[in-house]
Amino acid sequence: MQRNTYISTAAAVVLMVGGPVAAAAAATSGAAGTPSAATVAARADVDATGAAEAAVKHYPGTVVSLDKDGAVWHVDVIGKNGKHAELTVDTRSGKVFTEHADGDDDGDNAQEKKQLLAAKVNAQKAVKAALAAHPGQVRSVDWDDDDNGGARYWDVEIQPKGGGATKHVHVDATTGKATVSSSDSDSDSDSDDDNDNDNDS
Repeated sequence: MQRNTYISTAAAVVLMVGGPVAAAAAATSGAAGTPSAATVAARADVDATGAAEAAVKHYPGTVVSLDKDGAVWHVDVIGKNGKHAELTVDTRSGKVFTEHADGDDDGDNAQEKKQLLAAKVNAQKAVKAALAAHPGQVRSVDWDDDDNGGARYWDVEIQPKGGGATKHVHVDATTGKATVSSSDSDSDSDSDDDNDNDNDS
């Protein structure tokens, strides 16, 4: 009989404590138990802009390229010290790791670096312009040039929100004008999707 009294008392204590805990849990959720905006934001993967910002915060400089590979972003940066660095940004935690840094700036690389540093539009601005022209998820960003005239631009690869073939959006490094590349075709969407799935695995 005394044992039953102890169990009833313990149950009452659990219920009393559970009330505030349940209320606190409910406070962090939206209507009908849906996660709050803060909770959703905390779980969201680091996007291209976030990866670029995290990279230059860790290694101050200018982003040359970004490439999403599964759960990480590979980010190339030319540091303020003139050295080229290869960084990895975890898409879930946002942590940055330096893979390699060197002073490779001779020959064509020196000219490319000079043009990149002089560009009015950086990688972050290029991503914003590209997404405004063609919404979706950025897969890669590269500092590129026109094979014919040698004019520099940003090549932003975007996976459309509704699926289908990835599109390459070219962003002018001076004006920021975004143009969807006419060389892309929706007819190869299946192979592109397969490649994307392979890359993400």
